[in-house]
Amino acid sequence: MNKSIRFALFTVSFLVFTINIQAQNSTVKIDKDPKIDALLKLKKELNADNSSSKNYKIQIFSGDMAGAKNAESKYKLNFKDWKSSMEYETPNYKIWVGSFRTSLEADRALKTIRKEFNGAFIFKPKQERK
Repeated sequence: MNKSIRFALFTVSFLVFTINIQAQNSTVKIDKDPKIDALLKLKKELNADNSSSKNYKIQIFSGDMAGAKNAESKYKLNFKDWKSSMEYETPNYKIWVGSFRTSLEADRALKTIRKEFNGAFIFKPKQERK
């Protein structure tokens, strides 16, 4: 055999051998505590709770009860995206809108809401004391 043919065979053999060495077959077994699924489920439920005082809200009205009912009715006619609630903080009734996780979300909603309620503003409710 001539040198170039031997060199070619050697090169091909070397490449095939190298490829076989680098190939890996393995499986990964995940041993997970069943309590992890329960914790994940609980976390999802807690995140879905929109009454959290950690979230931002928008106040569209503060004043007497008649004015609050008026403002809430007007709000419900014009907006369907965010839930509203009437809150009482002595001596005023307040209409609060939404429950936004970030100030950016609240700011986007505020721009829309201010078209009808120009005095609206963003705030974070005080945490309830237990």
